[in-house]
Amino acid sequence: MQFTKMHGAGNDYVYIDARHMEKDWPSMSRELSDRHFGIGGDGLILIMDSDQADLRMRMFNADGSEGEMCGNGIRCFAKYAIEREIVARPSDGLTVETLAGIRTVFPIYDSKGVSGARVSMGRPQLSPPDIPVSLDPALASNAGPVLKYPIHPGDFRLYLAFVSMGNPHAVTYIDQPVSEFPLRNIGPLVEGHPMFPRRVNFEIVNHVDSTHLNARVWERGSGETMACGTGACAIAVASRLQGLTEERVDITLPGGTLTIEWDGEGEVYLEGPATEVFTGEW
Repeated sequence: MQFTKMHGAGNDYVYIDARHMEKDWPSMSRELSDRHFGIGGDGLILIMDSDQADLRMRMFNADGSEGEMCGNGIRCFAKYAIEREIVARPSDGLTVETLAGIRTVFPIYDSKGVSGARVSMGRPQLSPPDIPVSLDPALASNAGPVLKYPIHPGDFRLYLAFVSMGNPHAVTYIDQPVSEFPLRNIGPLVEGHPMFPRRVNFEIVNHVDSTHLNARVWERGSGETMACGTGACAIAVASRLQGLTEERVDITLPGGTLTIEWDGEGEVYLEGPATEVFTGEW
């Protein structure tokens, strides 16, 4: 089986052209993602046919669970499909079917090919049942948005903002540098908190100024990752709603910087790099 390793700002996945292939993909994702006994990655992404869009993307986390959407992964998905001529070079954006809906990817080219992309990520969902998250009605309304919900994981007291970008996110702002926060200890406690029926992606954020944020992400099913596209979008939405940032904001994660635009009402746009690392045979 031929595979390609790719990453978007360090958020790395194994890519397989699965248009004419059937496998136990959850099991395959666990095997391929293992960084000691496999290829190594945050998960597995499949290129598949679609009757609704140009192509269909399926995404599996490193633990084998299937995710609805991956903002970094979809940029690399477009690079893979265009450079291997699975689709013609799009003049009006590449449409991709995902479990979060159809997303449009606008590739960015350099002299070597696709270097990155701008992605229309859809409208954020802010109502707690849509995220989903179950809240104490005495603390917050189901109408949303909920921007400062108290939670006590371990010895920490955090205030969470809830956003869905087709997958669930909980965003918190901290004063200490994000690099010093014990994310490996606290991340699993937030991800698996009983208030989240489908678990949650957890973002910790430092507010630098109105156009720049620093962040780290604990991803549902994969643990800490170098970057998270949907997570960056959720951070930008939560920050704009709280008056912390402008319409366009750069979010620096351990693997690089992603640029997010949101006008406060419509779709969120994500822009970042797409890099091929190597190809091989499994």
